[in-house]
Amino acid sequence: MEHTECLTRYTANFVDELIKNGVTDVVISPGSRSTPLALTFTEHPAIKEWIIIDERSAAFFALGMAKQSENAVALVCTSGTATANYFPAIIEAHYSRVPLIVLTADRPHELRHIGAPQAIEQIKMYGDYVKWFQEMAVPEATPEMLHYVRNNAARSVYMAKEGNAGPVHLNFPYREPLTPDFSLGNIWEPLGIETEEKINGFTHDGLKQLTAYQLQLLVKKIESKQKGLIVCGPQMDEHFAEAVTELANEWGLPILADPLSQVRAGSHRLDNIIEGYDAILRNKQIRDQLKPDFIIRFGAMPVSKPYLFYMKENKDVLQFVVENYSGYRDPSGNVTEFIFADSVCLCEDLLSVADFENTFDATWLKTWKDMNNVAKKHLLTGQEEEITEGEAVRSLFEVTPEDSYVYAANSMPIRDVDTFFMTTDKKVTLLANRGANGIDGLLSSGIGAATSGKQVTIVAGDLSFYHDMNGLLAAKQHNLDVTILLVNNNGGGIFSFLPQSNDKKHFEALFGTPIDIDFRYAAFMYGGKYGNANTEDELKKLLETSYKQEGLHVIEIKTDRTENVEWHRKKWEAIEKEILERWGE
Repeated sequence: MEHTECLTRYTANFVDELIKNGVTDVVISPGSRSTPLALTFTEHPAIKEWIIIDERSAAFFALGMAKQSENAVALVCTSGTATANYFPAIIEAHYSRVPLIVLTADRPHELRHIGAPQAIEQIKMYGDYVKWFQEMAVPEATPEMLHYVRNNAARSVYMAKEGNAGPVHLNFPYREPLTPDFSLGNIWEPLGIETEEKINGFTHDGLKQLTAYQLQLLVKKIESKQKGLIVCGPQMDEHFAEAVTELANEWGLPILADPLSQVRAGSHRLDNIIEGYDAILRNKQIRDQLKPDFIIRFGAMPVSKPYLFYMKENKDVLQFVVENYSGYRDPSGNVTEFIFADSVCLCEDLLSVADFENTFDATWLKTWKDMNNVAKKHLLTGQEEEITEGEAVRSLFEVTPEDSYVYAANSMPIRDVDTFFMTTDKKVTLLANRGANGIDGLLSSGIGAATSGKQVTIVAGDLSFYHDMNGLLAAKQHNLDVTILLVNNNGGGIFSFLPQSNDKKHFEALFGTPIDIDFRYAAFMYGGKYGNANTEDELKKLLETSYKQEGLHVIEIKTDRTENVEWHRKKWEAIEKEILERWGE
């Protein structure tokens, strides 16, 4: 069999098997060496291809798609430094447990390490940030090799999604000529035989669950306790909120719910959810008064830094961290008991434990609720003449549509979301790149999430907007509906809250980093609409208008970093003052 037919059948069988295993989307960046993969994906009728020119943006675009859909997304790029541009998103996918199938084209083995162009070391180049690596064989079309290539396609999907999801990497060495011949017959069929089934059948992978004996041991450790806390960190299981709120209601415990836990919004019970815990826990005297007897945490560590202080000050408190599969995510350094079991199953199983009558202190829940009401009163009232950053986030959630997504930048935006996003019966899903917590790739990630057809609002600071500005091209080229709330404080606003702000000599150059950019031209350059809001009412109107129209919308508010710090601190001080007056010892 001649070269082109081997190339065609080998690549077609790989692509077809990915699709048979559930892959529906592929993000392709143009290049020569990746021609066999790019053309074959585009030729297949059952997959949607998204062309993103810049590989760095493409990888974050795929990350946003996979995060929103919770399905593996394929990535294709050419050889050389194109592959290196995937690295930031692969790191984020690793830490935030997002399934990506990274397909890099490469020079064949005889062209490596001899100075051939676009030939770098791509073997295991992403190291331990990928769950699985496979150096693929040079294309052949024997029955054994077609089975081999399909086997690796199926395995790549399974490996990306099994247990804690994450990226996998397959490296494809291709010899020239690189163009497949789609006029050949039966190219999508394994071994030349037409079939609708996966070549490797189905993989049966069950949920982890504690035994009845293990549940009894767990209950015995907490049944004599008085003051328990349920903490919900970032997670994406849509069934979790219902299960955990039922458990909290039955046990009479407060839930400290991170905005990315997906517990603050929805049709489930909202009674015991404490959204203002970040503001409440900022004062050490208050933290001391709220010492718990035990904590059960689901999901990753919450965004809140005061909660981290709270944990570190209570090292003697019994803490359980629940992981659906595996992992040791606890930066507090406390003695922790890890429970490796499906979170939803665990909540349901704990409710069904026989002979367990909790003696938890009812006043404990009431105290948390009353303090939370104090926090909410101060956070949700008052209106400045010029809109503040907190007010902008507060306004956003008032008008965010039903069944929509908010994708928040790291640094200041996610912290304002944590503070000002209150419980709602609307279905609103919160997303953020909290794996490695970087500001890069935000716009591309949010725009990738918008491929679902759901309304997506990206909350971006001016630096995160600038850092990924070329990501806006994807919205333009693919006609995606995205609203960006641009909070422009002309620099790195988060640093104004940190000790670095005391160094007046070097602060602006090293940390404040003002960029003085007029962002309206960026919106226009990528075919978007632009608006500027000075008040909460103006912002709400602009947001509501953007949700009724198609395309890209950039809505900017301009703030002052120093004034923003003072505004936040006044809110926190008012909350602290009232709580200490009412509950201080």
